[in-house]
Amino acid sequence: MMRTQRLPLKLFFLSAILITLLYLESFAVVDGRTPTTLDGPFEPVTVPFDESLRGHAVDLPDTDPRVRRMAKGFEPEQISVTLSATYDSVWISWITGEFQIGNNIKPLNPQTVASFVRYGMLRYPLTHEATGSSLIYNQLYPFEGLQNYTSGIIHHVRLTGLNPGTLYYYRCGDPSKSAMSKIYSFKTMPVSGPKSYPKRIAVVGDLGLTYNTSSTISHLIDNSPDLVLLVGDVTYANLYLTNGTGSDCYSCSFSNTPIHETYQPRWDYWGRFMEPLVSKVPIMVVEGNHELEQQVENRTFVAYSSRFAFPSKESGSSSTFYYSFNAGGIHFIMLGAYISYNKTGEQYRWLERDLANVDRSVTPWLVATWHAPWYSTYNAHYREAECMRVNMEELLYSYGVDIVFSGHVHAYERSNRVYNYTLDPCGPVHITVGDGGNREKMAKSHADEPGNCPDPLTTPDTIMGGFCAFNFTSGPAAGKFCWDRQPEYSAYRESSFGHGILEVKNRTYALWTWHRNQDMYNSAGDQIYIVRQPDNSVVTIAGHLKVWLQELQLRASKDSKDIGLGAVVAIIIYKSNPSYLSLLFFRFKAIF
Repeated sequence: MMRTQRLPLKLFFLSAILITLLYLESFAVVDGRTPTTLDGPFEPVTVPFDESLRGHAVDLPDTDPRVRRMAKGFEPEQISVTLSATYDSVWISWITGEFQIGNNIKPLNPQTVASFVRYGMLRYPLTHEATGSSLIYNQLYPFEGLQNYTSGIIHHVRLTGLNPGTLYYYRCGDPSKSAMSKIYSFKTMPVSGPKSYPKRIAVVGDLGLTYNTSSTISHLIDNSPDLVLLVGDVTYANLYLTNGTGSDCYSCSFSNTPIHETYQPRWDYWGRFMEPLVSKVPIMVVEGNHELEQQVENRTFVAYSSRFAFPSKESGSSSTFYYSFNAGGIHFIMLGAYISYNKTGEQYRWLERDLANVDRSVTPWLVATWHAPWYSTYNAHYREAECMRVNMEELLYSYGVDIVFSGHVHAYERSNRVYNYTLDPCGPVHITVGDGGNREKMAKSHADEPGNCPDPLTTPDTIMGGFCAFNFTSGPAAGKFCWDRQPEYSAYRESSFGHGILEVKNRTYALWTWHRNQDMYNSAGDQIYIVRQPDNSVVTIAGHLKVWLQELQLRASKDSKDIGLGAVVAIIIYKSNPSYLSLLFFRFKAIF
């Protein structure tokens, strides 16, 4: 009799041990020193601006060996790798032939040079072959005195049937012209799954091509990323006239030009500068406002859409402005801030379809990226993207987006979890990384500082138009357009050049580290573990418990309740957070 009575007690302790081990598996990555979002929301922090850091925001000259053309004839240059929508495919892109700029340009014929890639898992021999397509683009101006531009031949070749997490070697070019590149290599993404992630993902924005940019990229390379996300504003070619004269502020220096000119060779300089990185590490790009580059017939974003390969078709998109892809257990959504984002528009309908197709059991992490931030507290571009937020935030929130990356503001800022300007444990963490090093220098003033709150009528995006930024209706800033102190949704902000590294550890934890250029590459300016929603974690634990109970085929309801109680107690021992515990009890009550 006593032996029978001891059975529930044994099962209680056994369940406590098993569930504790299951729970600790998700948290084993935490080192005891780095904070997590579960510790938040955090009190706002502003790091004082260091005036000495405003130097070196000077563009690399065309004489710098890193941007000069070294290729001969039709040898490939500006080689890059881009991911497709899934691990088994990538794009290889490159340029052959020289660009022309002047009044009497003669575009090259793309049909005269083949788009050919040899590749394989061994350096010798390269046993697989693939062909693709090629194009040229022009930047034309219908005004006397302005110089026109025509690109070299741009090639895009898609490789398919690749294995996950595998190193591949490749050469690209046209073998019939003895114009093949040297051998490069890239590594495919891991297979999509809840335990499979790229080790490091670099996130950078508003790069340009300055001496600060070179410092950013040097630090980024030292961190050995498996993937690079560039959240818009690539070359800043539109800070130049067509004759090559540049300025830190185009509108200040060139207010009388008949059209906003650009100096397209800066794109070629940038492609050459970046080749040592992006010829082996895939880069995924989304457009920024500096890629607009208006020309004849009101054509825009032509260089951006021509030079990069995008997995648009593979992800069901009809545009280079928005697309999605998987990187292991992460689903990335790249959204266009400079194309219609209204709820009746094609981008919104595509986003609805894409989100509905995400299987969080396969890709637990959902990360969204676009250029202009929704939750920046800097004076520059303050609430500029409000119309995009009004249209899209609810949809992204309803699907549980975990992290949002943006640029545009030339500084760094990380939010607490936020939704509709309110602290919300189910909202995403918004991170602004527009501090890549561009010529326009850093943003340093904040809208909440005395005298810095902008006139609401000056804030709408000049490209997209519309006015959606009204005074706040609730909270400490109710009735005002700006807070009078650093908003509670802003956790950390600092004006320094740098880049970020995202390391997803498992389905629950991701380590975010922001590196400042002035520090050693292995130092952290800001670091936090971003934890996927606590209620999601509890649902997962509860689900495991339910399956375990079914496998034991326990018939006695009392025993089941004891085991459930043991699981709850085990988790309580690990983390005693009142709000978290109430959620745990609620979840387990629903099961039992």
